Amino acid sequence: MPLTYWCEHAWLPDGVADGVLVEIDGERIARVTRGEPAGAERLPGLTVPGLANAHSHAFHRALRGVTQTGRGDFWTWREQMYGVAARLDPDGYLALARAVYAEMALAGITCVGEFHYLHHGPDGRPYDDPNVMGHALVEAAREAGLRIALLDACYLTGGFGEPLSGAQIRFGDGDSERWAVRAEALAAAYEGRADVEIGAAVHSVRAVPPEHVPVVAEFSHRHAAPLHAHVSEQVAENAACVEMYAATPVRILHEHGALGPRSTAVHATHLTEVDVELLGRSGTHVCMCPTTERDLADGIGPARSLFDRGAPITLGSDSHAVIDLFEEARAVELDERLASHRRGHWRAAELLTAATAAGHTSLGFPDAGMLVPGAWADLVTVRLDTVRTAGAGATPEAVVYAATAADVHSVISGGRRVVSDGRHVLGDVGAMLAETIERLR
Repeated sequence: MPLTYWCEHAWLPDGVADGVLVEIDGERIARVTRGEPAGAERLPGLTVPGLANAHSHAFHRALRGVTQTGRGDFWTWREQMYGVAARLDPDGYLALARAVYAEMALAGITCVGEFHYLHHGPDGRPYDDPNVMGHALVEAAREAGLRIALLDACYLTGGFGEPLSGAQIRFGDGDSERWAVRAEALAAAYEGRADVEIGAAVHSVRAVPPEHVPVVAEFSHRHAAPLHAHVSEQVAENAACVEMYAATPVRILHEHGALGPRSTAVHATHLTEVDVELLGRSGTHVCMCPTTERDLADGIGPARSLFDRGAPITLGSDSHAVIDLFEEARAVELDERLASHRRGHWRAAELLTAATAAGHTSLGFPDAGMLVPGAWADLVTVRLDTVRTAGAGATPEAVVYAATAADVHSVISGGRRVVSDGRHVLGDVGAMLAETIERLR
């Protein structure tokens, strides 16, 4: 039976409108009109399309508030991350990911791109079902009310020319052909499931030698599926790549068929002008993760230059130091202000598009992230009367520059009510997170 919601204000493709009726039939929007609420359920505030978290590592959530003590850099943080990775099993990962995805839903996220490389047992041996960890992530997303693009990562080496060691052993399949066999079985398990997209990932050029990249790219092409890769997050990584291969990571991905409209370069922080051109001309998405990039002291990527050259920008919470895509969106602008000493690089509507339509498209859901008939029925309503948003008005600027995840009070994901009055259907998400993280530690 169709359901109708009356949005006090709604961000539509042509701007913000008042008094918008959204009729939902099943998982999709059936009709969008203007009118009086009549018997429709009222959504006070500004309703926007569901947000897409284009880059997530669910288990990193256990590191929040732990890795921020003392000095260090990306590489010291990575050792702490490996310690968490070594302790996870399928049941523990299901519980943790379910809580993390519920936290995302509370923040207005209706689709997650999970960059998944925690494949096998701690000793590197596959589980009886070699994809059981991936299945746990899909189940967790469904229970939390999110769609998921499970981006299964090929991870073969511990560094340029270095074997896997320590916790990394459980990440690898041995070679790209064995990765492809496992990934094909994973894709087959979810064939026909509209809310699950099985994509591929090149963990990074340091973890996947160039000769193996075409195998991962071929999987993406064969399945018309997303292909994501960590790219140029660290200056040291770039230098080692050039020393080993006489080419930047972007150049290697370009030469081996891994760039294009279905591809996403994550971070893309330290790029040459040639890199920017290759990403832009190929239409490759670029996922910026500002809260992680500043937490790890990575740097500030050239987001506006990439966008102007033709690379759509998306957003991710990555390590989950913060799960708040409004914060990620405004950080893209604010970080560029720090780097350039100028204001006004982005319009709020451009940043909100990065958090919605562009993000969904990069995850294989091009029919999401818009309040139009036929789109996925994802409605996220932000209150405009909180201490943060009061007086800001019903505008994209109010959402991007004033609101936080705490101002989301209603989330409908794929036609399913997931959040009401700021509370998730699963219950106390804070308690869920505390229990699962404490057990993991």
